Amino acid sequence: MKKLAYLLLALLLGYNSVAQGFDVNNYQVEIYINQEGYFDVVETYDLTFTQLKHGIFRNIQTHYDLENYKGEMETRDIDISNIEVPGHKFDATPRFQRKLAGNVVLKIGDPDKTITGPQHYEIKYRVKNAFLFEPSMIRFYWNLKPTQWAAPFEKISFRIHLPEGMSMDLQDFHIYSGLAGNTEESTDFELTYNDGVFTGNSYRAFKSYNGDAVTVLLNLPPGSIKETKPLWPFWTEYGWVFIVGLLVGGFYMLFRKFGKDDEVTTVISYYPPEKMDPAMAGFLINDREDTSDLISLIPYWGAMGLLKMEEIKKTGWFSKNDTKIIKLKPIPSDAPNYQKKIFNGLFSGGSKVLISSLKNSFYTTMTKAKAQLKVAAQPYYEPRSKAIKKQTGCFMVIIAVLLVPFILFIWGVMATIIVTLVCAVLLILNTYMIKKNTRGNAAFAELKGFKKFIKTAEENKLKMLLSETPLYFESTMAYALTFGSFDSWAKKFDDLNVPPPNWYSGIDGSHSSLSNFSNSFSSTMASTSSTMVSSPSSSSSSSGGGGSSGGGFSGGGGGSW
Repeated sequence: MKKLAYLLLALLLGYNSVAQGFDVNNYQVEIYINQEGYFDVVETYDLTFTQLKHGIFRNIQTHYDLENYKGEMETRDIDISNIEVPGHKFDATPRFQRKLAGNVVLKIGDPDKTITGPQHYEIKYRVKNAFLFEPSMIRFYWNLKPTQWAAPFEKISFRIHLPEGMSMDLQDFHIYSGLAGNTEESTDFELTYNDGVFTGNSYRAFKSYNGDAVTVLLNLPPGSIKETKPLWPFWTEYGWVFIVGLLVGGFYMLFRKFGKDDEVTTVISYYPPEKMDPAMAGFLINDREDTSDLISLIPYWGAMGLLKMEEIKKTGWFSKNDTKIIKLKPIPSDAPNYQKKIFNGLFSGGSKVLISSLKNSFYTTMTKAKAQLKVAAQPYYEPRSKAIKKQTGCFMVIIAVLLVPFILFIWGVMATIIVTLVCAVLLILNTYMIKKNTRGNAAFAELKGFKKFIKTAEENKLKMLLSETPLYFESTMAYALTFGSFDSWAKKFDDLNVPPPNWYSGIDGSHSSLSNFSNSFSSTMASTSSTMVSSPSSSSSSSGGGGSSGGGFSGGGGGSW
């Protein structure tokens, strides 16, 4: 049964070799080991093309995941250099691509010419970082013929030259052949050792097919080969961590100087800064132009007598309640541009507007108003911070473009992903590279005090403020809305007999209590906010021996093209 399985395998491999259109009649390998830690390889192929071809290709694996003598897994990248193919045109995989692909491919031949019959090829190259260093020996472990050669090899011979002055014997040399993973030493070769050279010649009945390998294992004495270690091993594996540290540390230093606001003393304040609307107050609190900042202008205008709001009852089974906004007065001519943009945008079609009519259309007006709010807030900020923000953003983009290929080449994909994510996060944080000036710090201190009061105000203090300013709740509710504290702020006034604002009416007329008003108003403003920024959805698309055949370095193979 076993013989039958081997026969079927041989037939399948033979079919594959025919498909490639050539046979390797004679294959010779010369390897010159250098005590400086590298070795030179000369591969000579005498083959016969049975079909018209341009030439051959040779694939040499360069990246390996292997188990070391400690039983630990490690990765190893060998280096292939000084490639020559005398007498033939050839292309070799660029170094950067080798790092990514984990191999080097030599494509030998002329794309403008086809050949057939007997051909001779000689491939020369140098190999570094391919010795296995153990306490008791240094292993030279190399696949003379890798498993992935898509053609039968009829004869294989090799000569392995030791460094000058080194003397060994055949007990130190092991050879394996046959299917990949075979751990029995080969009987397919006649082996000799003479004057520092190990020689092997396959016997007459030998033949090696696709899937077979010929591997040599030579145990060299300790200290006979120079081990080239990185100056700092940690850098070899985790050097990218220091790059991340430099990026984060550099950004932090810049942010402390040009992005972090100065510490301000917070003093409780009962009113917002004079002549500052809730939109600007919201911007200065978190240095961003949020939707809630601009939406808070609606109750602000209501308190000013510029508009009123009416709830509209739904008219169908699946319809929702709507809200009508009615203009009572034009917006003052000295109002900021962002106020004019929204106010005039609301009433561009007349003095009345349904909130539902703004769906998927008003978002452009909101976007422009946000930009105008940001411009209007600049007098509160250091101009230098804005320049540093732009420069840092450009620098981060340039650094990312330059670093990604370098890190990918040196440390691999995972390190590249992490560094890319760090750069992306720093670019996002860079949007906060904005620092208030003296005027901004003063306004910010006052706003923080006011915001704190809205959260912590007690009933007795509110009674006193209402006695001084009866419309105190109505004049401050817009600021509570932009601070995200409207519900809790309104609740503080529930037991103080504060009437609901007269510019807002419910479905059945004006609200009977402030509690009813606040519940209704919160729902209305949430719906208004989502409607005014909604946009149309876009469409989408879819020891001793211990080796095995094929177990050494120089994995890969070759074929014709």
